[in-house]
Amino acid sequence: MTFSLSGRLIDGGHELVQRIYYEDTDFSGFVYHARYLHFLERGRTDFIRLLGVEQGALHGVSDPLDSVAFVVRRMEIDFKAPARMDDVVTIVSRPADVRGARMLLDQEIRREDAILASAKVTVAVINGHGRARRLPEDLAAKLGLGGEER
Repeated sequence: MTFSLSGRLIDGGHELVQRIYYEDTDFSGFVYHARYLHFLERGRTDFIRLLGVEQGALHGVSDPLDSVAFVVRRMEIDFKAPARMDDVVTIVSRPADVRGARMLLDQEIRREDAILASAKVTVAVINGHGRARRLPEDLAAKLGLGGEER
């Protein structure tokens, strides 16, 4: 079995396994609600990484108009059940729609078969000046989605 810190690509998406640590919890022993954002971000980042995109390289191009950055524009989270210290959770990320300068992703945080949190995330693609730009064609193709508007 091959192990990767970045998780693994699955049919139609990505999954990343993470352990819940003391630092992730609040006084009640449950994961603090804001920590779920961290787990979701790690899932999205490692998904893109395994598709062959190093975000640091996208930011480091000499012409800011050619650079690419991903910023969360909107997120809707539904908290269904709490995670606790020492739980092992899986963050599942799947692209729902990819068009022009935006990606819509569906994400879940699971403990075994139980969904602990689900999120719908809209990610905007911008250049080094903060203006919208199209998702690079090779990444759009790897995500396997997109409409006629590409």
